[in-house]
Amino acid sequence: MADLFTPGRIGPATIPNRIVMPSMTTRSADADGFVTDDSMAYYLARARGGVGLITVEMAAPEKVGRHRFNELGLYDDRFLPGLTALVAALKAEGAATCIQLGHGGGHTRADICGETPIAPSAVPHPVFEMTMETIVPEAMTGERIEQTIRAYVEAAGRAKRAGFDTVEVHAAHGYLISQFLTPAENIRTDAYGGSLENRARFGLDITRRIKAEVPGVGVIFRLTVEDYFPDGMPFADGFKVGVWAAEAGADAIHVSAGHYRSLPSAARMIPPMWMGDGPFLDFARQIRRAVQVPVIAVGNLGDPALAKQAVESGDVDFIALGRSVLADPDWGRKVQAGKPVRRCLACNTCVDGMRGGSRLHCLVNPVTGRERLFADAKPPQGEKIAVIGAGPAGLSYASLVAQGNAVTLFERAQESGGSFRLAGLAPKFQGVETRQGSFIAYIAALEQDCREKGVTFAYGSDPATDPALLDGFDRIVVATGARYRFGLGAILPALLKLGIGKWPGVVGLMSRPDIRDWFYHRARVATGERYRRLARRGQKLDIIGDAHRAGTSGPAIESAFAAALLGDPQRLSTNKQ
Repeated sequence: MADLFTPGRIGPATIPNRIVMPSMTTRSADADGFVTDDSMAYYLARARGGVGLITVEMAAPEKVGRHRFNELGLYDDRFLPGLTALVAALKAEGAATCIQLGHGGGHTRADICGETPIAPSAVPHPVFEMTMETIVPEAMTGERIEQTIRAYVEAAGRAKRAGFDTVEVHAAHGYLISQFLTPAENIRTDAYGGSLENRARFGLDITRRIKAEVPGVGVIFRLTVEDYFPDGMPFADGFKVGVWAAEAGADAIHVSAGHYRSLPSAARMIPPMWMGDGPFLDFARQIRRAVQVPVIAVGNLGDPALAKQAVESGDVDFIALGRSVLADPDWGRKVQAGKPVRRCLACNTCVDGMRGGSRLHCLVNPVTGRERLFADAKPPQGEKIAVIGAGPAGLSYASLVAQGNAVTLFERAQESGGSFRLAGLAPKFQGVETRQGSFIAYIAALEQDCREKGVTFAYGSDPATDPALLDGFDRIVVATGARYRFGLGAILPALLKLGIGKWPGVVGLMSRPDIRDWFYHRARVATGERYRRLARRGQKLDIIGDAHRAGTSGPAIESAFAAALLGDPQRLSTNKQ
């Protein structure tokens, strides 16, 4: 039996452990698709953090397949120098390497790819890339299908020349191969349409051709096995395609689910918190029992206990952690050492922001996407630091500066988390339906990390009423959050605990942008200024998070990181609350 840190193999490639970083579009490539220094820093952080197989983001095998601006390029030899340097750097850190061959098909636009989009059929596609537009792609002829298959093979050969150990054929999430598989998007009547065997032919032909024509490179087949909408591909069919892909020569099957047309929303592709832990795990488990090649599971597997159990039980061979290694790039090294990790909330701030045009980022880890900015981080050293308030901002700050300093965290309540503990009782968080367990797990792991680093917790203590508590500290960091006006501070928590946040009428009301803005900003006032008078001569004072400006948790955590690592709480401020 393997464990999470046993080496494994995918075709000819040896993977140092069972942790895979899946493809996630970063927008860190330049406008033409070339690797940048920011790309390099982002991927290197995950390789150094213990990811066994780094899958470099989706790269189209031909230009018409580009689905986003600032998408990494692979469709031409001119991209090879940058990719070769990236692969060499990742391998120097001990990681195996993969690049995803993904084609947007009908899920792109001419303003993105520069050509008329192509697809199995001329079916309208709603395409969101900063703005939403519906496009009707051009149906592919038999000759065009062969041209695209040839482009995949050439892209795989290019990847091999760059030094990648494996390539991933992207047959998931409503992109081109998935469009062939999905009945709603494939209404062809030739050999590539109709029956499941015919609809699967395109992706399987690509897999066979790469295996035959690009020897020595591993091939992973990433598959949506359940589309989650009535006219999509059901799991019974997805299961068969997974088995056929293994028989066609795929060296591993990467089992995902969800499609851009999924119901209730496309978010099911990247399962938000309401879907719970491991929602696709059973799909992977069933396919693992039917194939003779390794199976990779994905989807909310960031709980170390769950990840370990999935591999140790033999249910799957590898686990893919995407958002989890955005939240904590050192996830692998920490878990191997028995240390707590910074937990992903599954709030989808990362992917939703990216689709809106931002570079990939993370609500709980503001370093993600800014690795070069934080490369020379200089937290305080040799200081006695008082942090007032054990919400997400205060806990984050304490965790980041604990090593090399003596940190005491004062919290007037009897537990950490502050109002963040109530976030799971609200209807939505960052636009996704909430699940309280996500917030509790995040707070618990962050508190554990602080304790293991030597932070002293003083619950039931408020320096505002007992200023002597701050005697002898070199630095005071105020993270006391914001308070509600109009007496709502006592009423709202009580109502949320009664479950009002989940009532149908309330969910709709609280989802309105104007109402959310009022509750987060205009109805609250920052509390930090009342503590300014407590600082005595020679004591440094920082006011971070909502204590500085009432807002949402993202800017609050950003200010904690900026204060702890860059010496300026407002360094990352974008005035976007």
